[in-house]
Amino acid sequence: MSDPAVEVKLEVKQASKEVKESENVAEKYSAMTVSKNSEMNMGELSSAFSAVPTHKPVKKQIQFVEDKQEFSRFPTKAGRRSLSRSISQSSTDSYGSAASYTDSSDDESSPRDKTQVNSKGSSDFCVKNIKQAEFGRREIEIAEQDMSALISLRKRAQSEKPLAGAKIVGCTHITAQTAVLIETLVALGAECRWTACNIYSTQNEVAAALSEIGVAVFAWKGESEDDFWWCIDRCVNNEGWQPNMILDDGGDLTHWMYKKYPNVFKKIRGIVEESVTGVHRLYQLSKAGKLCVPAMNVNDSVTKQKFDNLYCCRESILDGLKRTTDVMFGGKQMVVCGYGEVGKGCCAALKALGAVVSITEIDPICALQACMDGFRVVKLNEVIRQVDVIITCTGNKNVVTRDQLDRMKNGSIVCNMGHSNTEIDVASLRTPELTWERVRSQVDHIIWPDGKRVILLAEGRLLNLSCSTVPTFVLSITATTQALALIELYNAPEGRYKQDVYLLPKKMDEYVASLHLTTFDAHLTELSDEQAKYLGLNKNGPFKPNYYRY
Repeated sequence: MSDPAVEVKLEVKQASKEVKESENVAEKYSAMTVSKNSEMNMGELSSAFSAVPTHKPVKKQIQFVEDKQEFSRFPTKAGRRSLSRSISQSSTDSYGSAASYTDSSDDESSPRDKTQVNSKGSSDFCVKNIKQAEFGRREIEIAEQDMSALISLRKRAQSEKPLAGAKIVGCTHITAQTAVLIETLVALGAECRWTACNIYSTQNEVAAALSEIGVAVFAWKGESEDDFWWCIDRCVNNEGWQPNMILDDGGDLTHWMYKKYPNVFKKIRGIVEESVTGVHRLYQLSKAGKLCVPAMNVNDSVTKQKFDNLYCCRESILDGLKRTTDVMFGGKQMVVCGYGEVGKGCCAALKALGAVVSITEIDPICALQACMDGFRVVKLNEVIRQVDVIITCTGNKNVVTRDQLDRMKNGSIVCNMGHSNTEIDVASLRTPELTWERVRSQVDHIIWPDGKRVILLAEGRLLNLSCSTVPTFVLSITATTQALALIELYNAPEGRYKQDVYLLPKKMDEYVASLHLTTFDAHLTELSDEQAKYLGLNKNGPFKPNYYRY
């Protein structure tokens, strides 16, 4: 056996040697001062640090001259420009490609300035790059996997061609999910021409894929206002092609046809509208006695309100904010303007992640719902100086004004989850005293003269479809509803629908829901004859009266 006393002496000797080596290394580098004029041999630096024993701490600290540099609270104007350029370049690559291939193109020329031809020799379209069609096709195929109900409807009705002879002009978001709807309408016999309802939401590769199969698409991501109306006009005004059905999202297409092409508008057999803004416009026309065609209000159908508006926004609000700002939600003071179905979805998601959420409302019923769900109901002016994030979802205009934006604190985020870009008074921010600085795609710093910055997302347009994506399954529900509404209006016998705005029949709502239950392997209970008689219902539905609130 070895002598314990000898072992102790050896360990003490070794420890002393290691401490001496550590001190030598520390002294060597404590004398070094890193400055702009100094040069270091990286090989020597690496070998020197590797000589320090990992289990013995070096007590002397290394000091750097540049560590003492103080930074001003707000960078200079020149500094802001250089910083934004460096951030923008890197973050566009990492964030823009996350949702779509759309932002990866370096071609900044306008599609209006070039002629493109698809493989069939047609040039009746205007998209960013027709060569992206193959990539767009793969995105559409992915979307089809989670839109089984719409695909099922396509297979069931394809042989009957219920839309044979229908010439549908559409103005919606052009995404992979919308493409599945458009291809379903084509499979059911319709001819389609399509444009985008939002200048930022188009997936360029999907637009290319649709153009490749012969759908006349006029849309690309990042259109100007002039481009937007030009695209709508090209869809409507095509020699030898007379539209007879409209599928609209926001009412811009309907408004354009009504104003610019009144004779064409009078020949329309039906309008299907899916947004709060568009439906409001239709009711205004109807009230003024100027609506000369029947219209279907899909927005207020149960399948749209309770699924697209609520569940879709519950997931996509987080996605949009994370992708654009990397914001942490826990503890943030957030105000959601409006507690309708969109507002409810946003609030539920934000509350679940620990945000402190307050609500603004004009409707006492919605306000009471917010209170019962545990939210404070406030006036925006009462909390404007403390709020970190404002989200609008009212369908109204000037919900957030310039005066309120002036009083927001540095670093606040403002965004919109409503369809229209009127909710935030963005126009008032385009003044000489304010500086606009692009950070990354769809993210702008609005800089006040004192250096305060407010982050504006998507220039006040719809956040989720402008800055991220939305759940495919929920869009399948809406798309199926839209398809059935078009079939109903197009095939309805004369006199069933007058020149007014109609809600989707309850039976149709229930049918859309039943198509999607198979995804969850859900099994409905069937009423017995006795039970059906007791309730006064048909065994096959509808199961609720039209006035029922789900």
